[in-house]
Amino acid sequence: MAFATVWNYCVPLTIITVACLVRTAHCQAVQAENVTVLEGGTAQISCRLQNYDGSIVVIQNPRRQTLFFNGTRALKDDRFQMVLFTPRLVRIELTNVSVFDEGGYFCQLYTDATHHQVATLSVLVPPETPTVDVKQEAVEGGEVELTCVSPRSKPAATLRWMRNGREIPGVVSQQDNGKTFSVSSTIRIPVERKDNGAALSCEAFHPALGTQRRVRHYRLDVFFAPTVRIVPPSGILREGDSLSLTCSVSGNPLPRNIQWSKINDTLPERAEISGPTFQISRLSQSHNGTYLCQAQNNFGRAADHYTLLVYDNVSVTTTVPPTPTSTQPLTSHPATPTLLTRSFVLDPKDPGAVVETHSAVPYAVIGGVLALLVFTVICVLIVTIWCSVRQKGSYLTHEASGLDEHGEVQEAFLNGNDASQGKKEYLL
Repeated sequence: MAFATVWNYCVPLTIITVACLVRTAHCQAVQAENVTVLEGGTAQISCRLQNYDGSIVVIQNPRRQTLFFNGTRALKDDRFQMVLFTPRLVRIELTNVSVFDEGGYFCQLYTDATHHQVATLSVLVPPETPTVDVKQEAVEGGEVELTCVSPRSKPAATLRWMRNGREIPGVVSQQDNGKTFSVSSTIRIPVERKDNGAALSCEAFHPALGTQRRVRHYRLDVFFAPTVRIVPPSGILREGDSLSLTCSVSGNPLPRNIQWSKINDTLPERAEISGPTFQISRLSQSHNGTYLCQAQNNFGRAADHYTLLVYDNVSVTTTVPPTPTSTQPLTSHPATPTLLTRSFVLDPKDPGAVVETHSAVPYAVIGGVLALLVFTVICVLIVTIWCSVRQKGSYLTHEASGLDEHGEVQEAFLNGNDASQGKKEYLL
């Protein structure tokens, strides 16, 4: 075989290794392709050959252990399979990939000088759905600490807390576990009774998930003391009626036992208790008193009371005018019509109770008395005015008469009249 003294220059690329034989008519090249695969998936590692002349091709793992020697298996690992060996392409397949399989796989071409190209296998570990850890119970008026944990991913996952469409900033920590990472995000939020059942979510983002995300939903469980309210009956209770009270209880946890009692006394014999309901049939005034409903849980106790007032039954009678019969004559007597009225007043002993009262009022008699009084007052006024006018007129008449007599005295004095005409005295 003749050799020509020719120097060939091959352009080096990032992922191409060229083996040029000195003083040969051609150069041989090998090209390796990088691979990225999800953990548990299947990876195909390819070595492309150029101007292959039958030289030895060796493929090694990252620990430089020979996997295949010219297409022949050299390492007993059934996960590796030679799927293709041609003058242009050598391809092996690795199933059930783990993070311990990642690294550089060597495609070596043995000529006068050994040349190799490295195919890098990268393994992605997507995160599982994160978990939420609660450090302590959320109690009304306090704070709750929630930690979202993604225990394993590669590369490290990104965590985000959300509530009502808004992000809640958290304190992020990351731990390197060798081949994988664990990530956590912790938030502290104040809680009230109204926050019980509020929805939060922790979202995990990762390159292996693309635009998707792993979400863990969580609802706040806020503990608080119970509240108690007795639902009273409507209207006024009288003897013979039935009483039914309902004790409305809330709390977290919800109290299981509801206790009914009567202050300073025992419950009536006819009292019936069924959970939150308290009933008494055929009420009497002996049932009067204050009844108490109590409930408690691990975070407190609450109670409400109801004061029962039972009133007498009021009999209502009506006056029926006498009706003459044909068998026996009756003497009719004038009867005063009576109107039966109903009114409601507040009981001074119980400001919350309303007492119904009945009264029969003779409006005809009262109207006659009022009319007589008005008539008498009018007559007195008329007489008073008449006397006043009469007295004033008499005074004016005497005054005018006195003036006339005074004029006659003056005229007699001027005319010199003697005493024979009579002596007159005038009182001015």
